[in-house]
Amino acid sequence: MESLIKEETSVLIVGGGLSGLTTAVALGTFGVPTILLERRPEHMKHPRADGFNPTTVEIFRSLGFSKTSIPEKHFGFKLQRVRVHSLTGEWYEELAWNPQKQDETEASKPLEEGFSPYRGASMPQDLLEPILVQKAIDVGVDIRLSHEFVNLNQYEDNITCNVKVRNGPSYDIIAKYLVAADGHRSPVREALGVARSGHGHVSSVKSVLFRSPDLAPYLSRGPTQFTIDQSDLKAFMIAYQDGRLVLHLPNDREFTDSMLESLTRQAVGGSNVGIEFIESRQWDLAALIADRFTVGRVFLIGDAAHSLPPNRGGYGANTGVGDAYNLAWKLSQVVKCSSTPELLSTYEDERLPVAWLRHDQIFARSDFKTLQKDTKSSDSISVEALPDAAVEFGQIYRSRGFIGANVSLPSAQTPDTWAGQPGTRAPHVRIQHNDQSISTLQFFGKNWVLLSVSGSWQSAVTELAGRLPIDILFHQVQNGPLYNCSQFLESYGLSEDGCSLVRPDGYVAWRTINLPGNPLESLDGALRTVAFVAE
Repeated sequence: MESLIKEETSVLIVGGGLSGLTTAVALGTFGVPTILLERRPEHMKHPRADGFNPTTVEIFRSLGFSKTSIPEKHFGFKLQRVRVHSLTGEWYEELAWNPQKQDETEASKPLEEGFSPYRGASMPQDLLEPILVQKAIDVGVDIRLSHEFVNLNQYEDNITCNVKVRNGPSYDIIAKYLVAADGHRSPVREALGVARSGHGHVSSVKSVLFRSPDLAPYLSRGPTQFTIDQSDLKAFMIAYQDGRLVLHLPNDREFTDSMLESLTRQAVGGSNVGIEFIESRQWDLAALIADRFTVGRVFLIGDAAHSLPPNRGGYGANTGVGDAYNLAWKLSQVVKCSSTPELLSTYEDERLPVAWLRHDQIFARSDFKTLQKDTKSSDSISVEALPDAAVEFGQIYRSRGFIGANVSLPSAQTPDTWAGQPGTRAPHVRIQHNDQSISTLQFFGKNWVLLSVSGSWQSAVTELAGRLPIDILFHQVQNGPLYNCSQFLESYGLSEDGCSLVRPDGYVAWRTINLPGNPLESLDGALRTVAFVAE
């Protein structure tokens, strides 16, 4: 029976986890009418992801989240993992996350190398998500809990999605586009018939969430991750900064509550340690990448697009936030008729290789090296471990949204090696702006930006701002008492009269090293191409 209730919106997001909420905040910030559906009546009260890398913090800062709402890790923070008999018992040795060749180790120091103005953040996902929810509401997103996706139909101009309210009626929502952020089991992906490839199942884990103030003296030593190594107990424990801990056990048997309590006490050690048990959950860890990220007007993001097991790089959650940011500005440009729908084809072209890069890099690291098997992986990506800074900061996008990002280039390098190469993240450089020290990254987030040392480009940008339906700003990088221009020119690979055109998401779309004969026409042609400007 056809639903009698129909609503309309520009973008419908299915799934209210980290990637879905980030998409919602970005779309709301860009002024795009958006509805988000979450099948649960409330957000999951379990920590899940905890480590967010500097590029994710860059995204959050560009969306208006302050250091107060999403604080950064303290200076000099080092994630430490220790092999122990029990938390209160004997501690053996610190375990390296990723033993690498010396040259790779030296290249894996993003903070020391100055690749970002921000440190990463450490906040349990169940504490971060309510902050994202409130921000999404503040920017006008309609968030609906206890709403479950049923099915969808795609048409030439829109999508009709049938939705079931828990203990209520079903109804239809008509949207121009749908974003599937509904997790690794993704009902939307299944409805579309999109297959997945990759390493596959890794393990099944039973996790026990608990509190124990008595453990504070042991946790004050610094390490927050512990490999429990006993003859009859092999487990992994994580301590969060809010006082909660999670014990991860191999899910190789049927556990009763009393068994879980006993194993937790065994891992903690000490008969007099007080423990408050909160809950237990089962998790299936897998490495699977959707064969397609785009099907018509539907886009897969986050775990719906790529299920990646936990690792030191936080590739799962951080990759999902990157998906959201890559997609949201493009949807905004198309919904507002600034760009043609062809711009949206670049989402899959850019993010699918990144998912494979990180999939392969997880299994190139020591944690998972022994689990490698002969499965499909990206032919263009080496299974040798790349420097952490290359994977986090130095991936290259190849799509029609760039001029000069050709297939002969490697999939990832450190930013200093790229030196402003189109298709890569615009480098962080400290410059002087309005008598203040800022990062070049602070210019990006909402508009197209042209950067140059030469003021010769100002008139071209002013002309195009009135000619094209694209918001573009010009920022002239100048010498001053705090900084000179040499570091900017070196990092962006420019001469003093060249320029770099940067997308709203902070990626270099085009550059000209020197001033062309006709700056206006050169910039006009480049912008029309990379922004898919709607005529």
